[in-house]
Amino acid sequence: MTIQTTHTAEVQELLNKVAGFHVEGGNERVKKVVHRFMSDVFQLIEDFDVTPEEFWSAVYYVGELGKNGEASLLAPGLGMDKYLDIRMDAQDEAAGLAGGTPRTIEGPLYVAGAPLADGFARMDDGTDETAEPMLIKGQVTDEDGKPLANAIVDVWHADSKGNYSYFDKSQSDYNLRRRIKTDEQGRYVARSIIPSGYGCPPEGSTQALLNQLGRHGQRPAHIHFFISAPAHKHLTTQINLAGDEFTYDDFAFATRDELVVEARQVEHSSDGEKHGVTGPITEVEFNFQLVSTDKAELQARHERKRALEEAAVA
Repeated sequence: MTIQTTHTAEVQELLNKVAGFHVEGGNERVKKVVHRFMSDVFQLIEDFDVTPEEFWSAVYYVGELGKNGEASLLAPGLGMDKYLDIRMDAQDEAAGLAGGTPRTIEGPLYVAGAPLADGFARMDDGTDETAEPMLIKGQVTDEDGKPLANAIVDVWHADSKGNYSYFDKSQSDYNLRRRIKTDEQGRYVARSIIPSGYGCPPEGSTQALLNQLGRHGQRPAHIHFFISAPAHKHLTTQINLAGDEFTYDDFAFATRDELVVEARQVEHSSDGEKHGVTGPITEVEFNFQLVSTDKAELQARHERKRALEEAAVA
């Protein structure tokens, strides 16, 4: 039988001291959050009769998670990124800012400062001769369908093995990463290669927990985007290529029906020919719709640690 201790005066006094309620100074919001968090942890230990061995196993797990840098990989795997999106969608709805292309999670593999091009960019460095060529194209408009010239389409994706440049040191700098400024009609075009999905490191901390949950750690083939334009809400999203085994079974919960795109194989593409591809190519077309706002804080992506972002700003 579980021993009931969390509501005793002794434990409540301990929680108050843990959160610093008994001393001046510090951050009041942080104190309240820590108090709530530790109260929930103590209650969880009581409710599930967590043993000291189980508790210290969890502590060591957190240590390993930090040591191998997988905290930002585990977060989407536990639905945290998806939950933040759900909250932001609800906030937009309440503020009258709903609509436009749906957001979805950013993921942990963005690198700031990708080369900027006008209208068109070649994303791959040409070294993967076995990869299938792909043309990504579309238009950026406002919520009324008006083209947005000079919007920035910041796009990145994995290579044909599921690896991302910068994190995969075998790839050249900014391979498969570009920023494209839209033309007068709000259009963008990128020549690239078809990406592969990827899985969590099989011996890593994230997969170790997923194994305990009976879950896989696979992501479908997808393409990430940041879309921005003055006086419009910044958009963080990604599109999934239809037909992937994991399109609707993404361990990171990023799939949204509106963001699943058919990759169309064509023998000849007039857009592709303009940019050096005369043979068969796969076309991926996706249009983005941004929502107008005069709130400066909504026009920029939210702050978090991103590779090279401080250097790019400087």
